[in-house]
Amino acid sequence: MICRGWFAPVLMAGVISLASFPGVVRAQTPVSSPRVITLAPHLAELVYAAGAGDTLVGTVEYSDFPDAALRLPRVGDAFRLDRERILSLQPDLLLAWQGGTPAAVIEQLRGDGYQVVLIGGPSLASVADALEQIGRLTGHSDTAARSASTYRQALAALSERYAARAVRRTFFQVSERPLYTVTAAQIISQAITLCGGENVFADLPGLAAQVSAESVVAANPQVMMATAGGDGDPLARWERFEDLAAVRDGHLYLVNGDLVSRPGPRLLTGVAQICEYLEMSRTGSSD
Repeated sequence: MICRGWFAPVLMAGVISLASFPGVVRAQTPVSSPRVITLAPHLAELVYAAGAGDTLVGTVEYSDFPDAALRLPRVGDAFRLDRERILSLQPDLLLAWQGGTPAAVIEQLRGDGYQVVLIGGPSLASVADALEQIGRLTGHSDTAARSASTYRQALAALSERYAARAVRRTFFQVSERPLYTVTAAQIISQAITLCGGENVFADLPGLAAQVSAESVVAANPQVMMATAGGDGDPLARWERFEDLAAVRDGHLYLVNGDLVSRPGPRLLTGVAQICEYLEMSRTGSSD
């Protein structure tokens, strides 16, 4: 069975470069309603979820949720930031992605005099922490605290629901060529574990790792998942391996890339989707 979702990039490749522009000095004193620019799509989502959407004056390409984010000025993308554009928006605060925005970019922006704050963490739970942090920075602590509490409660409910489920060996494909998967340190892998799955490549180093088709076959996952993208089926290549447990039993699923690759409140829906697919594999499996 193939269940299709919407595609979004899971890995952002390359190094962000900054066009040459004279340095500027920005006051470091917090303001009650700062002018904020977010440097990653999910950070814009977090700002809106924290109730601080009115503070946003700019963001980057692929910031497409909620709809209001589509109307914000763009200051660049995964490969280039426009320092002149940033200057024109007169931000008081730049929110960067901890572990995603290159350190060199952060240092250069700070050298220009901007206040740059890192947002994020390596776990599912860190989304709630990020909401609270943004709330404090923007003067929207009460709304952010409510959003964080709702997130924590929903995450705990999912964890409790699937805590005693039979373990399913799972392979998650984040790109087809080259073939990449996630490791234990990646949030997608943590979602698999929460749902009662076992990432067959959890022990590999880093956040994502390149693997061979032979290693996937040797791992013999019971479930295979990928993010949908392009016109083709990213899991179609595996259908010729008829002895693979996931292929034999029909447990190949496509998930919504936006919901599993962006660490914001919508991640809960992505986790629930992964949990649902693993549960389908349990109830429909022949073993």
